[in-house]
Amino acid sequence: MAEQSVEKKGFMSWYFGSNLLLRISIGMIAGAVIGIFLAYTPSLAGSFVAYTKFFGDIFIRLLKMIVVPVIFFSLITGAAGVDPARLGRVGLKTLLFYFILVLVALSIGLTMANFFKPGDGLNLAANAAVQGKTAAAPPLSTIFLNIVPTNPFEALTKGDVLPIIFFALVFGISLSILRDCSEERLSKPADALYHMCAACAETMYMLVGGIMQYAPIGIFVLVSNVFAIQGPKVVGPLIFILGIAYLSFAIHIIVGFGGALVLSGLSFGKFLRGAQEAMITAFVTRSSNATLPVSMRVSEENLGVPRSISSFTLPIGATINMDGTAIYLCLCSMFIGFATGAPLTFDQQVKVMITASLGAVGAAGVPGAGVIMLLMVLESVGIKIETGTAVAAAYAMMIGIDAIMDMGRTCLNVTGDIVAAVVVAKHEKELDASKWSAAEN
Repeated sequence: MAEQSVEKKGFMSWYFGSNLLLRISIGMIAGAVIGIFLAYTPSLAGSFVAYTKFFGDIFIRLLKMIVVPVIFFSLITGAAGVDPARLGRVGLKTLLFYFILVLVALSIGLTMANFFKPGDGLNLAANAAVQGKTAAAPPLSTIFLNIVPTNPFEALTKGDVLPIIFFALVFGISLSILRDCSEERLSKPADALYHMCAACAETMYMLVGGIMQYAPIGIFVLVSNVFAIQGPKVVGPLIFILGIAYLSFAIHIIVGFGGALVLSGLSFGKFLRGAQEAMITAFVTRSSNATLPVSMRVSEENLGVPRSISSFTLPIGATINMDGTAIYLCLCSMFIGFATGAPLTFDQQVKVMITASLGAVGAAGVPGAGVIMLLMVLESVGIKIETGTAVAAAYAMMIGIDAIMDMGRTCLNVTGDIVAAVVVAKHEKELDASKWSAAEN
């Protein structure tokens, strides 16, 4: 009790003890209000930006610092954590289903972004003070070849995202096979290496959590600077992209998930009734991992999925099935391109799809993981986030609304996990049909 008391009265407990989402929201709103006020007094705006820019730049640098290690250790741990013995018929069906779903999600995200053009006309790059820097994307013909690194250590040093993802996945799968090896001289050190990588991944997640404690301050400065320079014209585009995102989530639930259930001869309405508790939990907690126990319970009790299938498909889904994140990455990448006056080319959009689908394996099932993923995707298509640029400003705007995005995308991710468990169980003829017929009476 004494320790708890000391904790509560610790350094800046009024700040660290309060809700992070609330603090980020306050930072976003306060930054917008102050920025809009400053926009009408140009002399004050210039001084404010000059004196506060440093604090926003620090936040961007902290995020960039952790991108490569988060990707590397998360992907190795995720791939190595799959038991090779389970990658039989059920495993292949599950992975194929997840792959198809994420392709549908990516297609919806890019289609919506190209149709609605979120951020178009915002023209953040028009102001020299926030002029963005972009690197020309390589031709489409070389993208697939460049995924395979000639020197993985060079890729790690340079921060080349796709080669890092490829190497980490191959390394993780190989490590998984070694862990399952019958020879103890191979399996024991492999298991030790896996646990070391898992510890590194968890350490990075903790570091992400620590950096996010600074997020309210960083976001306040970045957003206030954007509004001070650009004025209130940026409010509309933010609301617009939120609307497009949730519309895309709804389309994927109806078309992607609903279509998969109907094609399997199952009731979409019954599924929604049975899965609603997990969907609401995911929406509120913004964590696939935290929702996993609820997902497993509703899958078994309400939807008739046997434990033998749910215990495999749902944990794997919480790790690699990120439909909501895929849509989010497409929309936000396109928003940043349009907002900075450099719309993504077809080649860049293809690369977004590749990076988002591969990177989903390492997207941690915890709140805020999409922010790091977005940074990774932008780097992969040659959009460099440099402090004080339009790209950094647009990225900050996405961070400011990330919590609202995260609620919807996590709900979509978890719903997709449960759909996969139900569909696989149905095709394996292991689904308890009584759970479905009883509800229809």
